Amino acid sequence: MDNKLLSNSEAAEFLGMSPDTLPRWRWAGIGPAYLKVGRSIKYRRADLEAFLNESRVNPRNGAA
Repeated sequence: MDNKLLSNSEAAEFLGMSPDTLPRWRWAGIGPAYLKVGRSIKYRRADLEAFLNESRVNPRNGAA
């Protein structure tokens, strides 16, 4: 398990989104798990990978 701590900008880059999205998600109570280290917000890479896996959508096989 990768426990490297990433900043908001690094986490956003890893997830392929704007750095402004993660603070909005935190405020709304959604998104990946995070740590509050002093006054800083940090993300564990393993938590970001888990978030991506949980967000994965599997398309149905064949036509509907």
